[in-house]
Amino acid sequence: MSVNVPEAILDALTDVEMPRLPPERGATETMRVGGWDIPVHRHGCVVVGSGAAGLRAAVELRRRGCDVAVVSQSAWGGTSACSGSDKQTLHTANTADRGDDLKAMARAIRAGGAMDADTAYVEAVGSARAMASLQYLGLPLPQDRFGGTLRYQTDHDEVGRATSCGPRTSRLMVKVLAEEAIRLGIPLLNQTTAVRILTAGSGAARHALGILAIRPRHRSEANPLGLVLLECAALVLAAGGPGELYRDSVYPNGCFGSLGLALEAGIDLVNLTESQFGIGTRREGFPWNLSGTYVQALPHIYSLDQSGAEHHFLADYYRSTRELASNVFRKGYQWPFHATRMLDFGSSLVDLAIHRETSAGRRVFMDFNRNPLPVPGSAPFGLDDLDEDARSYLATAGATQALPIERLRHMNPLAIELYRRYKIDIAAEPLEFAVNNQHMNGGIAVDTWGRTSLAGCYAVGEAAGTHGVTRPGGAALNAGQVFGTRAAEDIAARGLAAPAAGGIAAAAEEGVAAIRATLRPESPLGLPKIRESVQARMSEHAGMICDGPGVASALAEARALNAEIEARGIASGRAAEAARALQWRQMALASEAVLAALDHFIAQGGGSRGARAIIAADGEAVPRGRAGALEDYRFRTERAAQRGEQIHLRREDGAIRITTRPNRPFDEDAKSFFERDWPDWLTGRIYEPGGG
Repeated sequence: MSVNVPEAILDALTDVEMPRLPPERGATETMRVGGWDIPVHRHGCVVVGSGAAGLRAAVELRRRGCDVAVVSQSAWGGTSACSGSDKQTLHTANTADRGDDLKAMARAIRAGGAMDADTAYVEAVGSARAMASLQYLGLPLPQDRFGGTLRYQTDHDEVGRATSCGPRTSRLMVKVLAEEAIRLGIPLLNQTTAVRILTAGSGAARHALGILAIRPRHRSEANPLGLVLLECAALVLAAGGPGELYRDSVYPNGCFGSLGLALEAGIDLVNLTESQFGIGTRREGFPWNLSGTYVQALPHIYSLDQSGAEHHFLADYYRSTRELASNVFRKGYQWPFHATRMLDFGSSLVDLAIHRETSAGRRVFMDFNRNPLPVPGSAPFGLDDLDEDARSYLATAGATQALPIERLRHMNPLAIELYRRYKIDIAAEPLEFAVNNQHMNGGIAVDTWGRTSLAGCYAVGEAAGTHGVTRPGGAALNAGQVFGTRAAEDIAARGLAAPAAGGIAAAAEEGVAAIRATLRPESPLGLPKIRESVQARMSEHAGMICDGPGVASALAEARALNAEIEARGIASGRAAEAARALQWRQMALASEAVLAALDHFIAQGGGSRGARAIIAADGEAVPRGRAGALEDYRFRTERAAQRGEQIHLRREDGAIRITTRPNRPFDEDAKSFFERDWPDWLTGRIYEPGGG
């Protein structure tokens, strides 16, 4: 039996129309800086980024009476609003059958290691509140007839804490939060690219003063770059992850994130060794993750060589048709590449096989009109000849139709409708895809309130490096909502969001001078050259397959590039290119930082973990294909002790400094007591180091 969902319902969950921006407020004054006349906006808090996490922080700040504004490079154009998968997951508390178990959820969130236990518990406790408030704002999460939220199993989630309202879940989150921000009258400066964090003081007294940004509408003879100055007492970085860092990426184009901004400002970063890689369509067309029912529908996967000949390449890796099909199915809830799943003919052998095909110049496709072809010498494909997890799932879902496209249409018609919106009809033609970079688990180091190492500066969403090595699928959406709320609570409770009162002139002069030093029309370094250099280096040496010599060589090249940029600047022939030139300067810094962290990790004996395999001739593990060992991919296994620590990094005096520290603990046996603990809440001591 097929589900017959009316077209109007599919349209509403696929074509999510975003709200119109309200008229903008003008600048409060103009300041003469470096010989230019720069408009000035003053607010208690400025949020950089208009995705789900940034809007959550802004909404919660305004609800607490704070003066807050949002700046966005492209409103509703970032990762939250424009990316996802067929079931874009919101990971929340509540196990499949036993009710809320926040400690168990916290353990699942931090299970991969290199994550603070108190942060994991904060995310677990805050998840129910985050989901309930989104539902209150109108997020259409599915329910059963008794009001229970429908849930399913996802990556690194063994009990089913995932829920979804379709492939546009995060876009719908942005929509309801944007509507609330507009209702609350929060000003949003669109087409505004933050290019420099301004600070004052030194040592422990160093603090954020605001940002310099570029707005094309402000370009004039008196302000040739279109600079704008935003002064604030509190700054929230919520501009997402470094999507432009990799050539092979599923991020929307133009996502630069906040890592480079933070590096330039000397802010601590953490866990830059940890990213996620998995199958998705190429960013040259419509970038989208191929998890969930795309693979659970069991399409035929094949490659084409340069002559157009078709190759059933997965048959070279799996010993039987049943084993092949069952592991394609498992990519639905084991979507990210994981080194250990290359072993024992597991699901990440699919990723490795695809990686090898594309590295050899072949193009890889899914065909939803063909079932998986048999492995030579093995039985033909059959739905009754799958491993138990795959067979029972499809039977329970009622997905027993003859062809993959029919099974997909039954389980998730939105998955088909989504690609059709972008002129790709997967019901009629094969879908090209590859293994791509999808998410940075590391980022800016924060405490349990979202505070960074720079006083007055916070980081939330993918900008914040809270995730450790692995995370349950969708936990990033949850973390952004929880920490957006937490940062707002801390800023409001500590009175940081009072309107800024001036005193930024000296920092602004320094910032403008630094921008001018980078933008040099005579420089031989143009944007295409820097982009190609950074993205190729990262994709080829810092992807899911790494090796020590390759990372060390790439790091040397990244350092040389940054030294050249420092000495010669970046060619920016037109004012319109200025913002992009400064962002690529930041991407070059972020690239060096990631490679420096990886080089340190490998040099310390770091093994394969999360979404990276560290290839080494003396590695203890080797994946096997149908014909035998794949010795070229022998890898180091994970070092268990390294799960208990994190790699921290900051840029000082032009050099990157790396340290490690143990994960912060959490006492699961500690119990609160109302009369004893209430005063800490009433007096604000919960916001102090140590929690009161």
